[in-house]
Amino acid sequence: MTPAAIVSKLWNFCNVLRDDGMSYGDYVEQLTYLLFLKMADERTKPPYNHPSTVPLQWAWPTLVKKDGDELFDHYRHTLENLGNEKGLLGLIFNKSQNKFQDPAKLRRLIVDLIDKENWSVMSADVKGDAYEGLLEKNAQDTKSGAGQYFTPRPLIQAIVDVIAPKPGETVCDPACGTGGFLLAAHDAIVSKHPHMSREERKALREGTFKGWELVQSTARLCAMNLMLHGIGGGDGALPLAVSDSLAADPGERFDIILTNPPFGKKSSTTIVAEDGKVNRETETIERDDFWATTSNKQLNFMQHVKTLLKQHGRAAVVVPDNVLFEGGAGETIRRKLLHECDVHTLLRLPTGLFYAQGVKANVLFFTRKPASETPWTKKLWIYDLRTNVHFTLKTNPLKRSDLDEFVQLYAAKPRAATWSAESPTGRWRCYDYADLIARDKASLDIFWLKDDSLEDSDNLPAPGVLAAEIVEDLQAALEQFRLIAEDLGEAVAVES
Repeated sequence: MTPAAIVSKLWNFCNVLRDDGMSYGDYVEQLTYLLFLKMADERTKPPYNHPSTVPLQWAWPTLVKKDGDELFDHYRHTLENLGNEKGLLGLIFNKSQNKFQDPAKLRRLIVDLIDKENWSVMSADVKGDAYEGLLEKNAQDTKSGAGQYFTPRPLIQAIVDVIAPKPGETVCDPACGTGGFLLAAHDAIVSKHPHMSREERKALREGTFKGWELVQSTARLCAMNLMLHGIGGGDGALPLAVSDSLAADPGERFDIILTNPPFGKKSSTTIVAEDGKVNRETETIERDDFWATTSNKQLNFMQHVKTLLKQHGRAAVVVPDNVLFEGGAGETIRRKLLHECDVHTLLRLPTGLFYAQGVKANVLFFTRKPASETPWTKKLWIYDLRTNVHFTLKTNPLKRSDLDEFVQLYAAKPRAATWSAESPTGRWRCYDYADLIARDKASLDIFWLKDDSLEDSDNLPAPGVLAAEIVEDLQAALEQFRLIAEDLGEAVAVES
C-alpha cells in the first residue's frame, strides 16, 4: 500500500473520531501508541526474533484479544504502566492517556486498520512518508497549534540540498520538533550515497543524528518518526533528548546544525504570589559560552548553535526578522557572529509559509571558524524570495521547485550576482563585510527590490492573498505589542 493510501485510510478514520470530539493531535498521538505496540510485537517474530521490549502483559496481542469495556480498561492500564517505564518506552508513553470515547472505535482502529498491516516489512520510506503525511495534516489544523512544530518540507529539502550532508558527518537539531530536518538529512545521505558500506550504514543509523525537543508530546511524535524511518540503535535507543537545549552546553559538537527554533520571542515563567497576584518573570539565559545575556529565545539559539558547531562545522538556522535588526544584545551577537564565523548566505523567506501565523522569517547560513584577529565573514550573499512573492498554505503552497534558483545560485562556484543596475529585478546580491558592520546596529535586514504592489494597483495579488498577508502583518504587530506590554507590566511591578 502506498503512503498516500495508508494516510488516506488512517485519516478517514480520524474524521469518524472527530464526531466523538477527538482532535487531530489526539488522534496522531493515539495512533503513535498503537503503531509502536504493533511494531514491537512484529519484531519478536521471524525473521527478527528480538526479545520483546514491551512487558508481555501490555503487549499488542493482549489488546487484539479484548473488546468493549474490557478493552477500554486494559488500554488505559497499558498506557499508564508503559508511561512509568524507563528509556524508549517512557519516551513514547510518558503522560499518555486514552482519548477514545467509544470502545468499538478503538477496537476498529486496532483490528481493522493497524493489525491488518505488517508495518515492519514495509520500507522505511513508506512508513515514514505515511507518518509524515499525518503530521503535516495535523499541522494544518490551526486550532491545535501543532503547526508551530512543523517546518514546511519543501523549505527543509532545499536547505538540506545546499548543506549537502555526507556519510560520517554528524547532524544536530537543538529544537527538532517532529524531526523534519533530521529525517531530510538522513534521506539525502542515503539517496546521494547509495553505495555506503555496512559500517557506514550502521553509523548513519546509530551515530549520526542528535535532536533536542522541549515539549514531551512533540518529542513523542519525533521519536516515532525517527523509528519509522529506521533511525536509532538496535537496542531501541533513540538520538533524542527531551529537555531544554538552551539550559546548558551539552559538551557535544557537530559537523552540521539544521534548525528552526520556536518563534516565541521571550522565555518567561508565570509566578502566582500569596495574594493571588500574577507576575511573569522574564528568564534570561546566562552561559559562559554566550556573547550576550538576553531573554530573546532566537538570539539565544543563535549563540547556542555556534557553541554546538565543530570547527568548520556549518549551520542553517531559520530566524525571524527581529534577529536581523534588533539592537542591544542582538547587535552584539550579529557583530560577534560576523567576526568569528563565515556568515555567507541569507535567504529571505516570503510570508504564508508557516502554520504559526504572523511570522516573517529568513534562513541564515554560516560556518564556524577558528579564533582570528580578522573577521571571517568577507561577503554575505542575500537571496530575496520575499518581495513580490506570494504564497498561501492552502491555495498556493510553497513547492520545492520554487527554491530551485536559490539552490543553483548557492552552489555555483564562483557565485555571480543576478542583480545589477542593468538588472534591477535580480534576487541574488552580495554585500561586503565593511558594508554590513557600517550599517546601523550592523543590521542584516537588507532589501533592494521595488515592491510592485506599492506602485501599480494592476499588479496587486489576489484578494485572498492580500487578506492573508494583512492578517499575518497584524498578528506580527500584535505579538510585538504584547511583548512591549509585558515588559511595561514588569517595569511597573518592579517600581511599585
